[in-house]
Amino acid sequence: MKSTVEQLSPTRVKINVEVPFDELKPNFDRAYRKIAQQVRIPGFRPGKAPARVLESRIGRAPVLDEVVNEAIPAKYMEAVRAGEVRTLGQPDFEVTKLEDREVLEFTAEVDIRPEIELPDFGGLSVSVDDVEVTDEEVDGELDQLRARFGTLKGAERPAQDGDFVSIDLAATVDGEEVEEASTSGLSYEIGSGQLVDGIDEAIVGANEGETKTFTTQLVAGEYAGRDAEVSVTVQSIKERELPEADDDFAQLASEFDTLDELKSDLRERLARMKKVQQGVQARDKILDSLLEQVDVPLPEKVLEAEVESRKHDAIHDLDHNEEALAKVLESQGKTLEQFNDEVREESEKAVRTQLLLDSIADAEQTQVNDAELTERILYQAQRFGISPDEYVQRAQQSGQLSAIFADVRRGKALASVVRKATVTDASGATVDLDELFGSDEAEEGAEATATGESAETEVTAEAEAPAEK
Repeated sequence: MKSTVEQLSPTRVKINVEVPFDELKPNFDRAYRKIAQQVRIPGFRPGKAPARVLESRIGRAPVLDEVVNEAIPAKYMEAVRAGEVRTLGQPDFEVTKLEDREVLEFTAEVDIRPEIELPDFGGLSVSVDDVEVTDEEVDGELDQLRARFGTLKGAERPAQDGDFVSIDLAATVDGEEVEEASTSGLSYEIGSGQLVDGIDEAIVGANEGETKTFTTQLVAGEYAGRDAEVSVTVQSIKERELPEADDDFAQLASEFDTLDELKSDLRERLARMKKVQQGVQARDKILDSLLEQVDVPLPEKVLEAEVESRKHDAIHDLDHNEEALAKVLESQGKTLEQFNDEVREESEKAVRTQLLLDSIADAEQTQVNDAELTERILYQAQRFGISPDEYVQRAQQSGQLSAIFADVRRGKALASVVRKATVTDASGATVDLDELFGSDEAEEGAEATATGESAETEVTAEAEAPAEK
């Protein structure tokens, strides 16, 4: 087999492949066996008819089609490996020459990872917020803890923000009842934002047994994107009574004996959380700085696939109702054109980021070990509330295991850049992020490498799900 690689652009190549027919003998053997199982020829058992008999019965063309369809992907992969081509996405094949018993020639156009010139990471410098915990923030954490131990009691007054109410809901669109939006005896915390827009304003000030009506836009179901008339009836109102913030409460809610000890611990927890947020900010700013400095050519096919994927996800949440999407956009003051522009801009940044981090990982010779991959799987399984085995099974079925591996590798690559950059806080002091991203010395040992990934996972967790901290 002969192959050549023709550079069409920084992100696309054409691979020309020439395959002599004598290399296709195994493909012909498999084709004859497969066709023989499908064709019934008198005098021969299924699968036992000789090749010449098959060809005399069905002709040569079906055999050639079977051989070509099987051979092209395999020979393409051989050419990719031989040319050390770093492909992205699926190729576009074209048979350019097929001379029976002589030669098969075809081309494959495919996107590739572009060559990216990386800057000196040591020259990167960003500024992040100070780590400062206020008394008000500590009191807020204490109030949240008190709320966990609070009790509900009936309120002989109109409903207020923060109350717990039992409500009945009914909704209509153009006079038609919306069954999925109707319910009774629903428990709801006013101000939690867990129901439709406008319900809090309707309930606040209502008395027990009172019915209020308001208009809202539905975001799911058959009437997604349509305005609905909603009536809400308040059946009961309860307020939360918090325990006193004193030493007794500290002993009830924690391992501490005094309220001062509990508040000191809350302050330390907040400081650690803000340190993680500081690391997230440093990571994101360094990535943005890299994207501004580095020219990353965009593979068009890969970009279009990303755009289509994001559009599909957006309309999937609306049951693939394009009319509903248009109405949701209208309610947000956006046009479909603006939405498409935003999706494309986000897609371009996502693809550029992946290509950039992959190049950094190559340059830094970033490796991912089993412990790091397992740690990410455990973290993701916990996020989705399923067992690690079930998460792995789902990832295998959807072909996402390689994507998980790539994400871990990219995270480690970015962490290595953060370690080399200069990070200062708003006060001008140098910020030590070794606790979060590991140190260069730690990366020299396999065990310390895994620890470094653990820190990156913590930063990622804080970035994606701060409410869980």
